[in-house]
Amino acid sequence: MPKPRPTRYYSKKQENLIAKELGGKRQPNSGATMFHKGDVTLDDWLIEAKTKTSPSESMTIKKDWLEKNAEEAFAMGKEHSALVFDFGDTHNPQEYVVITLEEFSRLLKGDSYDYE
Repeated sequence: MPKPRPTRYYSKKQENLIAKELGGKRQPNSGATMFHKGDVTLDDWLIEAKTKTSPSESMTIKKDWLEKNAEEAFAMGKEHSALVFDFGDTHNPQEYVVITLEEFSRLLKGDSYDYE
């Protein structure tokens, strides 16, 4: 039986996929450094990525993940934050995005933030 891969293998694979799909950059050490937070950055976005290591029918989304990512995005001068997750299905991978309703509304309307 093959040796199971570490969680970091799956996380790095997911982060690379997100960065490639969105034209972003994967953060070193999965955002664990003082100045590089989150898992993937784009010009105005900070993305936190969560994955399962094996196929699953459910995924727990923790409020703390969302709040921490929003705080880190603000501290980095990013206008937007999002959580991207999957269910660990490597045969039919599908990523899902969690954002606030307010953020979703802005995207639908094409509005940008006004800090004045």
